[in-house]
Amino acid sequence: MAVVEELIRLESDGSISFGDYLALSKQKVPAFKVKDDTYYVKTFEEITRLEKNGKLLFEAVPGAAVHNFITTDKGAKFSIEGIDDVQVTMELEPETEYRVIVDDFNVGSVKSSLAGKIAFSVDTSGKIKEIKLEKM
Repeated sequence: MAVVEELIRLESDGSISFGDYLALSKQKVPAFKVKDDTYYVKTFEEITRLEKNGKLLFEAVPGAAVHNFITTDKGAKFSIEGIDDVQVTMELEPETEYRVIVDDFNVGSVKSSLAGKIAFSVDTSGKIKEIKLEKM
């Protein structure tokens, strides 16, 4: 896997891949349609941000490449890669506790805020990390 050259794409399993952490300047796709949803992606070396219907869905600082991103009523699942530690912010269900699993290792839990935001850090160090967020 590597950066997503087209910045955002729909995978055959219905998931979305997005992001280019190697881009030196901001790259954007303002209106990527999937069924009735519109996605906006902004990505470059400093940040990768994905919005769905005008609402934050995912943000990585510094930038990252995210593969096979999918959310369900039980959580989220994706692979992420970047150059170093990546701070991830996501908007899920409000006031809900999620188990954070990195490469099949339970690293703990995080509770979403009243607005549904959660944040956690992943040490990618140039390697792909598999992330699962499971509602507890």
